Amino acid sequence: MRDGSAFANTYSIVARCARTGELGIAVASAVPAVGAICPYVRTGVGAVTTQSWVNPYLAIAILDDIAAGADAEGALGRALASDSEADLRQLGVVDASGRSASFTGADCTDWHGSLTGPGYAIQGNMLTGAPVLEAMKRAFDADMDKTLAERLMSCLTAAQSAGGDKRGKQSAAVLVHSHEAYALVDLRVDEDADPVGRLRALFEIARAQLAPFVAGMPKRDGGSSFPREVMDLLLLSPPERPKGGGSREP
Repeated sequence: MRDGSAFANTYSIVARCARTGELGIAVASAVPAVGAICPYVRTGVGAVTTQSWVNPYLAIAILDDIAAGADAEGALGRALASDSEADLRQLGVVDASGRSASFTGADCTDWHGSLTGPGYAIQGNMLTGAPVLEAMKRAFDADMDKTLAERLMSCLTAAQSAGGDKRGKQSAAVLVHSHEAYALVDLRVDEDADPVGRLRALFEIARAQLAPFVAGMPKRDGGSSFPREVMDLLLLSPPERPKGGGSREP
């Protein structure tokens, strides 16, 4: 550890959905609990991932700068200019207008690199090679009609199939904000031999059981609605709900 930061070689995509305006991040790594330290999303502002020699304060500074009127590239540049260990960092940024930027320090572990375009920044280090990021881009571009969360999940699956982190697998996460101050989707697998596969299974269960609950939670405008069918669903034991999961009392 240096300066209270953590070393996390990983691959990620930071993205904005042009159709809905949602902002999100998907990330996977061969370290535990990558979702606890790398992704940062602020509704209506932007999304940032900080990886390699993780520095959460860079992500916070970038989001503060964007909130004050900066674009993704300008905010990233200013944050790095204040960082004496910038050569160890890797960051991806997308702002609420879909402008993107990515940075990979010269001292990040090979293979490292990034791809950026309108609405996305894809980056990784200690990977098996460039095909990992290229597979993520193809997956992200494949079906614009899907939800942002599903597109991000497809990116992780594609990256893993293309080689992923060359050390192996351990954790994965997906985080998406829509128009509320809280997350629309916030799922993590913190330690598993197949974290991306486990996250996909968790995502399907959450989509069937948790998403209807989140949809009824209080909104900025004061509205909220919990339909009877959602209440009835959550009164069931988890294995009896759509997609199952969990356990029932003996």
